[in-house]
Amino acid sequence: MQCVVTGAAGFIGSSLVERLLADGHAVTGIDCFTDYYARSVKERNLSGFRAHPKFTFHELDLSAGVPASAVSGAEWVFHLAAMAGLTRSFTDFDTYARHNLTATHRLLESLKGSPTLKRMIYASTSSVYGRYASGDESLPTRPSSPYGITKLAGEQLCRVYGDEFGVPSVVLRYFSVYGPRQRPEMGYHLFINAILQGNPIKLTGDGLQVRGNTYIADCVEATIRATQATPGETFNLGGGELVTVLDVFRKLEKIIGKPAIIERHPPRPGDQLATGADVGKLYRHLGWKPTTGIDDGLAKQVEWQKMFL
Repeated sequence: MQCVVTGAAGFIGSSLVERLLADGHAVTGIDCFTDYYARSVKERNLSGFRAHPKFTFHELDLSAGVPASAVSGAEWVFHLAAMAGLTRSFTDFDTYARHNLTATHRLLESLKGSPTLKRMIYASTSSVYGRYASGDESLPTRPSSPYGITKLAGEQLCRVYGDEFGVPSVVLRYFSVYGPRQRPEMGYHLFINAILQGNPIKLTGDGLQVRGNTYIADCVEATIRATQATPGETFNLGGGELVTVLDVFRKLEKIIGKPAIIERHPPRPGDQLATGADVGKLYRHLGWKPTTGIDDGLAKQVEWQKMFL
């Protein structure tokens, strides 16, 4: 297949590109290197396949328009590009609207009428549900952050372009994803580095926040399988094990062999108190279920982070 992956230099995007290339597909990667975290980290994500003969890369900002050459002949398009992070979205809304909403609109416009396109996979988020994102796809959408609002609006754009112009979109609502290449500001990355280096962990809230965690390889597998889903469908994509933040601390202490130094802080605006995906629909439609347990996944992430300390 001829594939396009937006956000190709990111955590999930680069992992997806690597898997698609390994499966023999041709991949065009797109990224604009937003300043959410260091460009050097994203360049490192790309380094393993930059020179691959079936990989082409375009550095461009989708919100400014999508050149026809970037998506010409695309059969599968995976739209993972986005401005991440709940807290910053309250104070920098224009940036989130630009990268999460305007960029999605421009991409859909470029795919309208494509004779080759078979599926466009839109990476959404559990944040569309708000503070309590535990359950199946029938949960009401009630975002508790501007970030969640922009991602939900992107889902609606996909629906409209499907209804009006036949763009065959499938929505995946990612829950907490972890593993090698996890973004440096994400919780597990911060926790692991802090314990390895003997630094305090800044814990916001009481530590009883519940997370359903998806290991990166399981997330990538489900994302590829979504190309076989019926256009217009929406799926929750999450892991099978629910753990609290305090549970994760205990597991990391055991894996690393050092204690966690916890520094308590008030909750952040928009923080989700519970996320746990019911992925029954994804299993019924596509036969997918997570295969990596939290203990094994955390151990793999610890080993990966040790290489960069």
